[in-house]
Formats: sequence, C-alpha cells, structure tokens
Amino acid sequence: MSDGKVLRASEDRFRNLPNYDFKPNHVDVDGGPLGPMRMHYVDEGLRDGPVVLMLHGEPTWSYLYRHMIPPVVEAGCRALAPDFIGFGKSDKPVDRNVYSFQAHVDWMKDWILQLDLSGITLFCQDWGGLIGLRLAAEMPERFDGIMAGNTMLPTGDHPAGEAFLQWRNYSQNTPEFKIGAIVSRGTVRGLSEAEIAAYDAPYPDESHKAGARAFPVLVPITPDDPAAPANRAAWEQLRKWDKPFLTCFADKDMIMKGGEKIFQKLVPGCAGQGHFVVENAGHFLQEDAGPLLGQRLAQLAKG
Repeated sequence: MSDGKVLRASEDRFRNLPNYDFKPNHVDVDGGPLGPMRMHYVDEGLRDGPVVLMLHGEPTWSYLYRHMIPPVVEAGCRALAPDFIGFGKSDKPVDRNVYSFQAHVDWMKDWILQLDLSGITLFCQDWGGLIGLRLAAEMPERFDGIMAGNTMLPTGDHPAGEAFLQWRNYSQNTPEFKIGAIVSRGTVRGLSEAEIAAYDAPYPDESHKAGARAFPVLVPITPDDPAAPANRAAWEQLRKWDKPFLTCFADKDMIMKGGEKIFQKLVPGCAGQGHFVVENAGHFLQEDAGPLLGQRLAQLAKG
C-alpha cells in the first residue's frame, strides 16, 4: 500500500517467517497531517494476566522478540510487542522529517492509551529504552516495573562514544542499508539466512527504510538537541523511580557494555534487584539469550 507519503509492506512478505506465527493486531495512531497511521503489534497470552511490553530498537521490529514471547506467555502473562511507526508491519512515512524522538513517544502514548494498558512491566533495549523510559517517566501510573538491557536515555550532556558515531555515520552514508545483516553482526551466534531475510521482510526497497535511517540521528548527542529537555525531565523522574528496575546488559555489546552501572547508581528501584550480565550475548541480546530473558521478565512481571 502507498499513498505516496506512507508505505506499508505487503502481508505476503511475512508469510512463513521462522518462529514468528503470531496473529497480527493493528490500531491507528494519530499521524497528524498524514492522517491515521496503522501500528502493528503482537498481543499474545492471557488478556487479564500481568501486562508485559517489549519494545524493539534500531533497526529491528517485533520479530526480535519471537524467542521471548513464548516463555512470557507460558508464565501466564500478556505479551505485547509493537512495531514502531516506520518499522516492521507498521506504516512507514517516506519523509524523514516526519520522524522525531517526540513523534515516536507520542505515537506510543497513543497506542498505550487506546489499549488502556496499565500495570505494565517494560522490557526495553536500544531505542526501545529511549522511547520506553520516556513513556515510563511520563506515564508512571501505567508502569509497574522495568527491565533494561543494552539501552540508555541520553541527554546530549556527555560525549557520544566513537563506536556510536561510526555507526551513525554508516547509517546515513551507506548506499544500501542491509537491515538483516546489521542485526546478524550485532549478535554472538549469528543469524541464519532465513532469519536475516525475516528482518529484511518489512523493507522491499530503500524507500521503506526512512524510519530506520532516521533513528541514529535522532539520538541526542549535543546538549541543545530538540529531545534533550524532555529526556532530562525523564531522568528527574527516573531518579525518583522506586518500583522494580532490573538491568540485564550483555557482555559483548561494545557500544552499551557497562551502561547498567549508570542505572544502578541513579535509579532507586535498582536497589535489591537481581541484576545480571547476559553472557556470550551481543547488542541484540534477545537473539543470543531470548528464552532466559523471557523467563526473567516473566518473573519480574509476576512479582
């Protein structure tokens, strides 16, 4: 589907993806001048069970959570994994200017309110944390706990690392943004050809990748970034966060390794939690240790 401004990959591209046979669900979120935009999400398990929200990052989609959803469901929880606008089965505006940090937060708030979710236990990684931590800070009455791995909430007040800057430069200048191959390189185990193809499925050509190309330059790396004030305000709330906050960073993520120490120092809810380092896991730790993470996430959700 295309109206020239918003693209949607054909459902045919998602048939027979390995380990991803979840029923599709959709709601329309407010796209402003573009009108309603369809957001896709996975919604599995007991509707009245503890709510577990899993937010993907860059450049992935809900396929990333195919190994975590089953143990969460088996534990009696409701497992939700949306695709951000511009990713996965969700609508993809072509204009890069449509995408901003604030727009992503607003789209997700709209989605949460439409589903009237509460008692949420959040799992967030990469951009799932940038957006998810903002949501938890700005809608604290709807969140009961957080599990964070390989993520951060940057304000631009500290220099970005060289590895991130290299990634940022690559994402803007490579002629072909090979999403599946990028995800595979971010794992320890490596992905099969079928899994790589599954990550590529939402993107028939480069025109579908505006959202994925936009994310790296939306990360605040200077104090005057448009998102910096709201992120600082979110940190003020996180410094008061006394609900459970569990970290699970990976030992082989060269960009985010050690970031858990910041949360453990600043967030009161980290006290007394069973923080752990995920061994032999890369940036996409859900690919390297999905079942373990799903089990720990369910335990956190069930208290």
